[in-house]
Amino acid sequence: MSSLATTDSYLSTFSGPQAALLQDMRRRLRLLLPEAQEVISYGIPGLKMAGSVIAGYAAWKQFGSLYPHSGGILPLFSDEIAALGLTRTKSALHFTPDRPIPDELLRRIIAARRAEAGLA
Repeated sequence: MSSLATTDSYLSTFSGPQAALLQDMRRRLRLLLPEAQEVISYGIPGLKMAGSVIAGYAAWKQFGSLYPHSGGILPLFSDEIAALGLTRTKSALHFTPDRPIPDELLRRIIAARRAEAGLA
């Protein structure tokens, strides 16, 4: 999918639950980062401010993923992520329609990433 040049072209490759999952994450991130520019970074949609990608997102067969584009952000929320029954890697937080990222947690993840990027 790295050959897709825009968020809309990336999103157009999905249908059904995956498309809905991505559209919802796009909407939620745009609310938190209204001044950010939509970009494709590492082959997935992201939101960029002042030269830094603050968050990216993607859909896979079994789940969606949020990428804070920093290996230091998600470990800050490890206990809360586990308590919610969500899974993560060092760089991605996985979610599903049945187990979404709560708004407050998403807000704090984005705030932490902005702060890390010097954009708080």
